[in-house]
Parts: sequence; C-alpha cells; structure tokens
Amino acid sequence: MISYLELIIAIVGEVVGSNLLKLSNGFAKLQWGLLALLSYGICFYFAALAMKGIKLNVAYATWGGAGILLTCLTSYFIFHEGTNPWQLFGIGLIIVGVFIANFATK
Repeated sequence: MISYLELIIAIVGEVVGSNLLKLSNGFAKLQWGLLALLSYGICFYFAALAMKGIKLNVAYATWGGAGILLTCLTSYFIFHEGTNPWQLFGIGLIIVGVFIANFATK
C-alpha cells in the first residue's frame, strides 16, 4: 500500500513540474524552471520507490495516465486552454487503458 502512496506523490510531482514548466515560459523565468526541475526530481525519486512494490508496467501506466488527466485538467481550469471532443476521447481511452492495466494484474 505504501508503494501506491509513493506513486501518488510521484504523479503529483510530475503534474506540478509540468505546470511549472508552463509558467517558466521556456525557462525565460528561471525561478519557475528551477522549481520545475526540483519537482521532477521529487517525482522521479518517488516513482523509483513506488516501483519497488509495483510492477513497472502498471506503475508507469498509472503514472502516465493520471499525469495526463491531471495535467489536462489544470491546463483547462488554470491556464484556460481549450480542448475538443477528440482530445477528450483520446484521454478517455488512456484512462480506460490504465484501469485495464491495473485490474489485469490482480
């Protein structure tokens, strides 16, 4: 169970890092870029810890899928970036794939 908590921390770190990259404006605002790097460092550290107790394929699928979903939500609600039905459909397929990957291992 601790591995899934570590994976959640890794996912949050990745989402925070991605949003900080957006704020860095291509590293033109260095403080945001450096915070993004720190966030990614935390992300990878906890992802590595999580993979001690979760299979690589399941951990990475969950990390990627949840990261995509949460990043899309922050993109929409914080940065007011639009989306279209095809993008939502594709994201939905990713989420379904993550659920299948997780439940197929049980």
